[in-house]
Amino acid sequence: MSKYLLNKFLFTIDRDPELVERYREDPAGTVSWWEAEQANRILACHDGERSTWQSFDETERLALSTHDYPKLFELGAHPFLTLTLFIGIFERDHEPLGFQTEYARALSRFTLPYPDIAT
Repeated sequence: MSKYLLNKFLFTIDRDPELVERYREDPAGTVSWWEAEQANRILACHDGERSTWQSFDETERLALSTHDYPKLFELGAHPFLTLTLFIGIFERDHEPLGFQTEYARALSRFTLPYPDIAT
């Protein structure tokens, strides 16, 4: 498991409106594409440098592919990254602040100490 890779995915998808829409419409396909094409880029601005060792485990891949943000939080994904990305994906399906309320409800089963979000 790699909290770094989970957070890198959430961060990079959230920063590109086209990728947010792609992830909303085809989460499993977006996760597969990103893992194959983007996960091992060392510098986002330079395509020539790549590593080969980073990949999601099955639990991470499933949580990302199903938009399971409570599971992502449990796995140690940073809550600010999950919240901002999933607001972009789901806010339009709720009344004002409705998704934020749903997010809080979905994570209410967690008590202190929260899962470790250090990478």
